[in-house]
Amino acid sequence: MSVRHSLLAILDQGPCYGYQLRSEFDRRTGSTWPLNVGQIYNTLDRLEQGGLVAKDAMDARGHVVWRITEAGSTEVRAWLASPVERAPGTRDELAIKLAVAATLPGVEVSGVIDAQRAAARVRVDRLRVESPAEVNDPVELARALVVDAMLFAAEAELRWLDSAAERVARHPDGTLALALSADAPRRGRPARTPAAGSAVAG
Repeated sequence: MSVRHSLLAILDQGPCYGYQLRSEFDRRTGSTWPLNVGQIYNTLDRLEQGGLVAKDAMDARGHVVWRITEAGSTEVRAWLASPVERAPGTRDELAIKLAVAATLPGVEVSGVIDAQRAAARVRVDRLRVESPAEVNDPVELARALVVDAMLFAAEAELRWLDSAAERVARHPDGTLALALSADAPRRGRPARTPAAGSAVAG
């Protein structure tokens, strides 16, 4: 998630000081992504270096107020108009954990899956309770959107775990486990495997 762009988008609504930005970010994301003030000021410093925000005069209470620049407003419009690019491949900790566990001799992968499935079900049940059926104001809408995204991700995790369990069940004796290779590894980066759905040059 781009905290940088989110803070810029808030500043595009009007000048703010640091704590005010944190409060606005919290209000607009359903209190689901806590930020500390240090993180906000570090981000503001980087935005200032990039010419996207500038310090304004202090307010009556001595707060340093920040305002967006024209370049910053242009950046916000471009961010809102662009789709979020998902990273190619996977760095998902759970997927990597199961992939490694499935290749280790003597590991009962089904037990690893069952433990994760139980945790995912608890998370799904909790998020279903938290997801409101109706929303009546912008703050409730913001929270509902974020909670629903987490709920759908948790439900997708359950479906993936069911699929993983089916794959593992086809090899109950661990016949696909890998022993340590006796081959000397080559120096440098390993060759990249094309991601699913990507074109392969012929």
